[in-house]
Amino acid sequence: MSINVRFDLKQMKAFVAVAEHLHFKRAADVLFITQPALSRLIKGLEEELGAELFKRTTRQVALTEAGRLFLQECNQAFRHIERGVDLAHSAAAGDIGHLTVAYNDFAINGALPGILERFKELHPDVTVELLYMPSHEQYKAINDLLIDVGFLLGPVSEAGIDSLPVAEERMVVILPARHPLAGHASLRVEQLKDERFIFGAQSGWSLFREQSFQLCQRFGFTPNIIQEATTSIGIFGLVAANMGVSIYSECAYKIQREGVIIVPLANDHPRVQTIAAWNEDYETPTARRFKALLRDLTA
Repeated sequence: MSINVRFDLKQMKAFVAVAEHLHFKRAADVLFITQPALSRLIKGLEEELGAELFKRTTRQVALTEAGRLFLQECNQAFRHIERGVDLAHSAAAGDIGHLTVAYNDFAINGALPGILERFKELHPDVTVELLYMPSHEQYKAINDLLIDVGFLLGPVSEAGIDSLPVAEERMVVILPARHPLAGHASLRVEQLKDERFIFGAQSGWSLFREQSFQLCQRFGFTPNIIQEATTSIGIFGLVAANMGVSIYSECAYKIQREGVIIVPLANDHPRVQTIAAWNEDYETPTARRFKALLRDLTA
């Protein structure tokens, strides 16, 4: 819609003041301008509108029908402007806005839900968009400014990406419920050398596969992968179907699935680290709020 408006807020304010007081001298005093200056503002406004806004006599000032209707719209316009100013201030402070967060399987089954819940309590007017994204894809998304914060496997060593550790978890073994090793309180990695393994597919699980392979090779074997899955649900389902065993983060305890047993690894081994990462050269006010919460929660 094309709008050709040649009057300004100063004229609108002058009109509203006269309409409220119905007296040019009192309105001029309120606006801290002279009465002639006020009269010029009103005259110019009426010329632009092509309508008389006030009936003037030597004794009184009254609104015309055009003036009455215009006053209603002016008051509404000022309310919208005031709300716009408030919203702009809130957006600049990060109290409202949009936040795009990417996550991997370990994050969404581990620390991330609690972090998001707390952030929503503190900033209920921020819209959070969640995107599932494997860790290696998040690095590119961060560099391309497609996401504000990514939750992925750490540590990170890429230039231009800053990060904060949010969780460190031990590795566990996921076993079919009827597996001979399912009754053990803990297992050593070497006890798994003859097992058939279920692993996350290379396309989405490359970083964790590498970590798991290094762990197994440290104890003298390469895992015999007989089946792959693209999601945690798929991995758990294949294990429950007695297709094999799997190595996972201890956030597995938060995933409820019949037919599987979770047993911790007894060996000393590197922890599965979940980090929050972001582009160090770009930050929205909303993302700044989110990072402040992360620092408070991990302090």
